[in-house]
Amino acid sequence: MLITREEIEAEEAGRLAAYAMCSRDSKGRNVPEDEHLYRTAYQRDRDRIIHTTAFRRLEYKTQVFIITEGDYYRTRLTHTVEVAQIGRTMARALRVNEDLTEAICLAHDLGHSPFGHSGETALNELMTGRGGFDHNYQSFRIVEKLENRFPDFRGLNLSWEVREGILKHETEYDQSNVTDFEPEWRAGLEAQIVNFADEIAYTTADLDDGLRSGMIAPEQLKEVEFWRLVTDELGIEPDRTFTDMDRHRIIRRLVGKEVSDVVQATSQRLVEHNIQSVELVRNFPENLVTHSETVKNLNRQLKDFLFQNLYQHWRVMRMHLKAERLLKELFETYVTSPFVLPENIQRQAEQNDLHRIICDYIAGMTDRFAMEEHSKLFDPIKRV
Repeated sequence: MLITREEIEAEEAGRLAAYAMCSRDSKGRNVPEDEHLYRTAYQRDRDRIIHTTAFRRLEYKTQVFIITEGDYYRTRLTHTVEVAQIGRTMARALRVNEDLTEAICLAHDLGHSPFGHSGETALNELMTGRGGFDHNYQSFRIVEKLENRFPDFRGLNLSWEVREGILKHETEYDQSNVTDFEPEWRAGLEAQIVNFADEIAYTTADLDDGLRSGMIAPEQLKEVEFWRLVTDELGIEPDRTFTDMDRHRIIRRLVGKEVSDVVQATSQRLVEHNIQSVELVRNFPENLVTHSETVKNLNRQLKDFLFQNLYQHWRVMRMHLKAERLLKELFETYVTSPFVLPENIQRQAEQNDLHRIICDYIAGMTDRFAMEEHSKLFDPIKRV
């Protein structure tokens, strides 16, 4: 027997909590479209995001380690998949819309430049006085206008709630820009879950990659309370030889503890404040998805450790310095000599703001494409 979209929507309405966003209650798309026979609006959005060029490019964009450092570290794509997996788990446990959560998760980093946050910093500086560069807002611009896959509209024509979730994405390192998108409203619980899924994914993965790379040694973590808590639970002695299996077990346990804490702490807040509708979520004075105070404090110490010992490690700083210099040289060359740009980019620049077109072009590059382009422009032996 087939299951139709209407039946999926009816099943959602019966299964999801009162504070969840049901697909059939979406505020819709900018350009009206016929509904799909077998997919809800958010399932359709998720699929559109996966099929974008921007999504595929994430495979070769830096998370922390530039691709030249090795094949086994996280990229933006593997990070995004991990965020989606964690997001779906929390959404299911809290009885909110998994498909909406997943769609926002999959789109949240589409706008990242090559070379991670160092690339974003470089582009933002280069665009000072011209609107700057923010990868959150760039993700929104990609789904709104930069991806051209449909004859009847620019962008992906995603549903209102997915677009809102992309714009209102917030973590310690990401700030939202919602001036023109219902700024007085809180994002729905699905979008709030994505914020925590992102933080859990990058904190635990960066620790994992730092240990794998040797930039972090297990003995350095002995003063980190979260590390001690997990290793004690697993019976991993601090003085014994540390193995890859130990690392796998520790990271898995950390992720599990983080996710369970968010689910339990959020559920408690929803009950305490008698949240019984999407409107109550949106009008609440602060985000409802949260950690417990205990895990919030444990996370603070772990993040501070990563900042001091990984993100500021001399090898990582070298990667950042090289990346920023490379992108600045590309940008300045394109601005002063736009005739070296591909013809289609030149045509866009003739009709639009040159600096923004160049910024979009560079932001869309993968790490290896940017390095190859830089080599073609500045290495006299390299074929152009």
